[in-house]
Amino acid sequence: MNWIRNAATGLAVAICASTPSFSNEIGNAEDGEKLWKECKSCHAVGEGAKNRVGPHLNGIFGRRAGSEEGFKYSNGLARMGKDGLIWEFDLLDRYIENPKAFASDTRMSYRGLKDEQKRADLLAFLRRYSDNPGDIPEAAPTAAGTDHAVDPAILAIQGDPEYGEYLSSECTSCHQLTGDNDGIPGIIGWPAEDFVIAMHAYKDKFRPHPVMQMMAGRLSNDEIAALAAYFEVVEP
Repeated sequence: MNWIRNAATGLAVAICASTPSFSNEIGNAEDGEKLWKECKSCHAVGEGAKNRVGPHLNGIFGRRAGSEEGFKYSNGLARMGKDGLIWEFDLLDRYIENPKAFASDTRMSYRGLKDEQKRADLLAFLRRYSDNPGDIPEAAPTAAGTDHAVDPAILAIQGDPEYGEYLSSECTSCHQLTGDNDGIPGIIGWPAEDFVIAMHAYKDKFRPHPVMQMMAGRLSNDEIAALAAYFEVVEP
């Protein structure tokens, strides 16, 4: 069992070991090197690698998210790192599959790699550039993942902003109605669809923030839609 401390509440939260969301096949690093061509316009790896548009990826396994010195990360990834997120195999696999679903404000423009084996191949290539690749488990203990997709019928739900305002008190105990971002991201003015996708990513445990997973898990689809409708139109 792993423990992280939530930056907003100060509470230690357990993340239990679970069955990984993908088959435990070992990737082919040679095939992964071919896929790396799609990444190297933004990232560098290997001897002398430096930060570019994205951070260099030497030693990415076991690195705390948002921690590479000298690189300016999105607020979301920086916050995840402060909350204790460590890049292990499962989480890297999930991030590469769908970066925007994992962290909505990520500046990584990559659309994601849906093929499970290709992700395993790419990660096998990147493992070569970690300090002790032989010691890295194929699936470290982490929150359970899922193949994240939001049903179009859920996205089509028309939320009631007045009901959303009624429900919003738990959200605004952490997220500021002024829209300020003081360690916790602002959610005022979010497009409703982005809000719904993010909340279902927590609900489905695609995003690895245990407090948000718990909060989203309490909400029905209609309640999420109502909150989305409210925060889209509320003014700071």
